[in-house]
Amino acid sequence: MGPHSWKKYLQLPHRPIWKSSRQEQEVQIIEIKEDVPKLAFLGVRSCELHAIAIQDRVLIESDYPNSNYRDRRSGLFTVAVNCTTAAPTCFCTAMQTGPAVTLTSDLTMTEVLEGKRHFFLIESGTELGAQILAQLPLKPSTVEEKQQAQKGIESAETQMRQGPRHFDSSDLKELLYRNVESPSWDKVAERCLSCANCTMACPTCFCSTVEDTTDLSGENAERWERWDSCFTSDFSHITGGSVRADTRSRYRQWMTHKLATWHDQFDSSGCVGCGRCITWCPVGIDLTEEVRTIRNLEQP
Repeated sequence: MGPHSWKKYLQLPHRPIWKSSRQEQEVQIIEIKEDVPKLAFLGVRSCELHAIAIQDRVLIESDYPNSNYRDRRSGLFTVAVNCTTAAPTCFCTAMQTGPAVTLTSDLTMTEVLEGKRHFFLIESGTELGAQILAQLPLKPSTVEEKQQAQKGIESAETQMRQGPRHFDSSDLKELLYRNVESPSWDKVAERCLSCANCTMACPTCFCSTVEDTTDLSGENAERWERWDSCFTSDFSHITGGSVRADTRSRYRQWMTHKLATWHDQFDSSGCVGCGRCITWCPVGIDLTEEVRTIRNLEQP
């Protein structure tokens, strides 16, 4: 899994929405229509497929769909990869999103490196994927080769389940709802820089804002959409000030939304266990560690 998610190709980090120009007393507003390219994602992990599915629910299936995301998503071709090795920050087993590919992908591959043998198993999950397979020089896999592939997937799962970042996620929503005033929020706020790295790297964080700009003449203006984060001080700013004025409240908002209230909004967790928030945190804050801390502080 790479350091960046596929999010930046579907929900663009910065894009123009419309522009306007003034001619004497008339103002003309022009909607910007992008020629959306056809996209192919090669090497998509199971957690990433789950992340894309989550963003679909947020940005397509919600009451306020994002047309640009929808257009980019509609022609997407995916080649997924079953994981046979886990990174130190992976915890998809805790979130039930991997390491085996469980959602539909046009093609799915499994790499097998066994002794001197190195090969790939590939299968189609859609009609388009089957059309691609029909054009490739392939041979049927044997039972032994399938067993070797499954062994690799199980190895990755074992690595995570026995690793330090696996945790009990069965009652995460209830756990966080019970602990909105946990002292753990104060402790993590002492370290958190509110830099928003975690939200930028996260494959499911979707918050955005709009910016209006004008040229020096005042005759032309543009509106742009860009990524935003609940960690920025002005994200929840309203008349009278910010709703979440300190780092404690911002971190609690992010983690509680991601792991708890997301279920109420979108019928799933907002976390897929990719571990990027851990990797990109400059002060080493670990979401899995924070969950365990909250649970331990709750014990009598």
